[in-house]
Amino acid sequence: MVASFGGRETGESETGSAEAGGGGAGAESGGKAAMATSRLEGWGRIGVPGSEVLGTDLEAITKGARLSRGLGRSYGDSSLPASPDDKVAATRLADRILFFDEKTGVMRAEAGLSLAEINRVFIPRGFFPPVTPGTKFVTLGGAVASDVHGKNHHVKGCFGAHVRALKIRLANDAIVECTPESNADLFWGTVGGMGLLGHILEVEFTMERIPSGWIWMESERVRDIDEFLEALDRAAKRWPMTMGWIDCLSPGSSLGRGILMAGRWATVDESSPVPPRPPRKITLPFELPNWMLNPWTASAFNDLYYWKHFDHRAERVVTPDAFFYPLDAILHWNRAYGPRGFTQYQCVLPRAAGPKAVRAFLERLVELGGASPLCVIKDCGPEGKGVLSFPMEGTSIAVDMAVTPDTQRIVDSLNELVIEAGGRIYLTKDRFTRAEHFRAMEPRLDRFMALREKWDPERRLRTAQSVRLFGDRV
Repeated sequence: MVASFGGRETGESETGSAEAGGGGAGAESGGKAAMATSRLEGWGRIGVPGSEVLGTDLEAITKGARLSRGLGRSYGDSSLPASPDDKVAATRLADRILFFDEKTGVMRAEAGLSLAEINRVFIPRGFFPPVTPGTKFVTLGGAVASDVHGKNHHVKGCFGAHVRALKIRLANDAIVECTPESNADLFWGTVGGMGLLGHILEVEFTMERIPSGWIWMESERVRDIDEFLEALDRAAKRWPMTMGWIDCLSPGSSLGRGILMAGRWATVDESSPVPPRPPRKITLPFELPNWMLNPWTASAFNDLYYWKHFDHRAERVVTPDAFFYPLDAILHWNRAYGPRGFTQYQCVLPRAAGPKAVRAFLERLVELGGASPLCVIKDCGPEGKGVLSFPMEGTSIAVDMAVTPDTQRIVDSLNELVIEAGGRIYLTKDRFTRAEHFRAMEPRLDRFMALREKWDPERRLRTAQSVRLFGDRV
């Protein structure tokens, strides 16, 4: 049994005080430190006035807070304050492992513990988080609040499906324990609830036992979106982890061409007995000018990336970082979009809508313009139990877009298509969806609002996103 581990290396490397809160910190009693900042940003670098209270004692810093915030990797405004005066509790220093049972894989830890730190400690010990998103710089609290999903959603579901218990500070400052059996409505409302039902203090979940620290990966070059969807379907039957990069800029016969990647944990015989070395840290040291990323440079990148996969199909052993977190290889890669910032549009189109809906979405995206080379397609399994959890059985598409005067028009148009298809958007990535569009695509919203009425009738918990989409008052 393991009680605690040291180190806070990975969190600091990506979100040190100058980036995640800015400025210095003055020590206070109770393990608190008030951040001397005037602006908070999401990963899309679109910020609002505000500051954080950073500390190691979550029970102390969350008291009276309007929202909790981890490593700041939500792209939009879901972890930004609605008002500059709102108290924001920064959780990332509260990262102790409280309990770990090596026989069962059950872990209990503070909400500020990151997946990066978990991976550093536990991959060499033969364990890995049951579900991981496309970045390891996510705290456990953020993983629950977003109910993150990954390349294995079609077999493992979302992170919340593996959570056993949560310790939560409610809006009235009471502290409660909830499980799928006790205070179940609070539990499943918090899973995917974007932190609007309470501050997550501790998370208990089950880790996955892995045979080695390496991934056996197969990659395949695919000609167009119709072929891609067929390949995704085949891969989902053979592989526990699948995803793909697609070209969302090329029209016509090249629409949706890309690289399909599938993988599983390598056996001991297939891989080195020595765990992979930590990846070398590379940082984008400055923001690029806005003009650097444009339709011509984006198209050129897509051509190079597609054709660099010279063989039609290839198999090899790779590190978990290369497979799960390719963008994490460059710290602060979001600076590539320049001072204008960027957003990510992520939706899921239901299986019932068929391949036509996916093709129609990509055609609309090409027609509207504005997309970048970063476009990911994934196969999603059945809907989870989280009241507002994002995935449903179907196809997820995520595309990064630089923020321009056309962004709102592009998001509006894409949302109209998603609503017609019966799909939905991912709140963790969203910054531009209108309230009326969100209500039209989310039949579960009334149930979630009823939970907020029960657990936070005075709406003490709020974010910039909840004001925009749920009608909270500032």
